[in-house]
Amino acid sequence: MEFIMKENSFVADLEFGQLEVSGNADFGFRPYQLLVSSIAVCSGGVLRKILDKKRVDYKDIRIKADVKRNEQGANEVTDIHLHFILSHVDASDEKIEKIMDLTRKNCPIYQSVKNSIQITETFEHKDDE
Repeated sequence: MEFIMKENSFVADLEFGQLEVSGNADFGFRPYQLLVSSIAVCSGGVLRKILDKKRVDYKDIRIKADVKRNEQGANEVTDIHLHFILSHVDASDEKIEKIMDLTRKNCPIYQSVKNSIQITETFEHKDDE
């Protein structure tokens, strides 16, 4: 990847398209947003693969991410809570907990930051949608 400086951001041309990153949300995606998105979406993708591999039926996965940053320091990300909402999932809570453990172990982004950011996870079933 190569990032090229612009007046208020840095830009990279990637396979999918152009990525514009800036510390100011008016000019691009903020770095912490990309960090949190990477962890959440990597976890969601691994979760999806494991559910499919184990032949667990589900309709949808949504992920809510809550972020804490250290305003006293460099405003670094200290804590991320991921809440997975699984729609019409055909598995017990116990089975999903085991799958979530496998998800953590197999998500490369989670594994990359686990010793520097506190990551917690919860899940719920939604069957009324």
